[in-house]
Amino acid sequence: MVFYVVFAQDDELSGAGAGYFQQQQRFEELSGEPCLLVRYKRVNPRLLAELAPTAVVMSGFGRSFETFDRKHLVGVNDAVKRATCPILGICGSHQLNAMFHTLDIRKVTQFEDLPMRKLRPGEPDLYPAYHPGYFKETGFHHIRTVQDDPLFRGFEETLFCLESHYCEVKTLPREFTVLASTDECRVQAYRHRNKPLYGVQFHPEGYTDAYPDGKTLLENFFRLAGARRFRGKAR
Repeated sequence: MVFYVVFAQDDELSGAGAGYFQQQQRFEELSGEPCLLVRYKRVNPRLLAELAPTAVVMSGFGRSFETFDRKHLVGVNDAVKRATCPILGICGSHQLNAMFHTLDIRKVTQFEDLPMRKLRPGEPDLYPAYHPGYFKETGFHHIRTVQDDPLFRGFEETLFCLESHYCEVKTLPREFTVLASTDECRVQAYRHRNKPLYGVQFHPEGYTDAYPDGKTLLENFFRLAGARRFRGKAR
């Protein structure tokens, strides 16, 4: 079973449900396993231990970090740190998992967005409805791999995936290594050095027939999870 942890707040569910359902279907198709959609408020180490997913995918965020209550993220923090199965954090979750490993969440009073940068003088705002005045990466972008990893099997030096963000990982935890970058965002992908914990700033789940690289990356992630499960049974 695959867990898909979604970070929709209560009033977002009705509008975002169709998108999450499509992603759930894609994860089931690519992994060959059932995918259980779980809201972030319900995630904790006990749930993961009881249901024993083979992999966890964590969604992006539709809202700023400031709108999330810290106490509702403690269970996710603890689950991520204790999990032994592969985890893939996408966009906001990519940033969140880095925060989990640099901050003591129980001492944080409020999370904050960490924008890439403000627009330079004369630089156009290509998406003014979303955090006006800040630089954003939106649409499909080329992303450079800077470190070999099984997540990038089948790619050479670049992949082409959907971006939709204005924030980034500012402080990379010391136990993480950068796997991919763009000119404006150094930490486009990372991996924990000792655990199968991945993060990607882009949206591989937003692949299309014309731009399938995200699908390939997800297939690679689920292949890693399947191989890990097989090794565990062999023991």
